[in-house]
Amino acid sequence: MLNNSEGKSVPQVTFHCREEDQWVERSSDDLFSGKKVILFALPGAFTPTCSSSHLPRYNQLAEQFKAQGVDAIYCLSVNDTFVMNAWKEDQQADNITFLPDGNGDFSEALGMLVDKAAIGFGKRSWRYSMLVDNGVISKMFIERDIPGDPFEVSDADTLMAHLNPEYKEPDAITLFTRPGCGHCARAKSLLAEKNMAYEEVVLGQDISHAGLKAVSGLLTVPQIYINGQHIGGADELETQLGA
Repeated sequence: MLNNSEGKSVPQVTFHCREEDQWVERSSDDLFSGKKVILFALPGAFTPTCSSSHLPRYNQLAEQFKAQGVDAIYCLSVNDTFVMNAWKEDQQADNITFLPDGNGDFSEALGMLVDKAAIGFGKRSWRYSMLVDNGVISKMFIERDIPGDPFEVSDADTLMAHLNPEYKEPDAITLFTRPGCGHCARAKSLLAEKNMAYEEVVLGQDISHAGLKAVSGLLTVPQIYINGQHIGGADELETQLGA
């Protein structure tokens, strides 16, 4: 049975971190005392759901969380600090602090350490998120205790909606671009001016010409999609945004 620890203090442990080629010890007091923080935990660095959805969304919404009074966002996994540091660099997740729970001490004390031996993972953290205020857990979103790796309630948007019931999920925007394209740069600038996050798919790097043709029916860039709807190029985006 997975524990809901709302109203309780976070476990007192020490995280063994590697920062700028030096060992740094981070205690629970260092990380949680006097702060309002989000911690989300997941089964493993570099794993599919964790890399494609769970982590990136918290990184994307960091400024919105900050506006709700959140001082820091922590990503925890039962991995060592070298793995976590490599994953942070790979994900370019500069808005997130990565906590290596290498021995599973924090996860076990919280009642969230589970056995993943069947898939060769050993002991790992269950997937969950929580809001911690001055070391006390005020809210937890714990995935259902069912087989597999459920990902239904520990996402960033669910936690944001808890903090701000009037929160509206931002538009999902995808830009197909190529290096050196002036119109692509203009499209990105238009979105930046409106503080609108987007996913960039680079022609020749992330997708081939044939792939772009298959998706959009066109070979020119930029091609822009908002919430799955094809908008067009930079001119159409400018009209759409009323810029």
